Amino acid sequence: MSTNKILLAGLIGAVVAYILGFLTWGLLLADFFEANSGSATGVMRAHDEMLHIPMIVGHLTWGLLFAIIYGRWASISTFATGAKAGAVIGLLVGLSFDLINYASTHILTPTSVVVDVIAMTIISAIVGGVVGWYYGRGN
Repeated sequence: MSTNKILLAGLIGAVVAYILGFLTWGLLLADFFEANSGSATGVMRAHDEMLHIPMIVGHLTWGLLFAIIYGRWASISTFATGAKAGAVIGLLVGLSFDLINYASTHILTPTSVVVDVIAMTIISAIVGGVVGWYYGRGN
């Protein structure tokens, strides 16, 4: 698969991840996580304090994760297969990240770990599906 196609697939995945992340964590679950955070205080940035460049780069790397795996190694080219693989990737990345943070910080609670992993799995399934769809379009 060409590098340009992988980069474009990664960009598409990043845009989808950014939008879904904002809607999910920034709006839908913001109050939940505020109410279900660990004992650490003052760790969340307000919307007007958000660091946009790291946020954008983080989403670009998320999109590229799917684009590289699907385009270089897995040959995923359908929405359904991309969504299934995305759900597995999201579940494993979410579990690893959240469990390590829960074990080593006071940011998360067991409840917030479960909800965050579910959200990560669903969003990753959608991002993975879109990247898979992009690779298979026109076939």
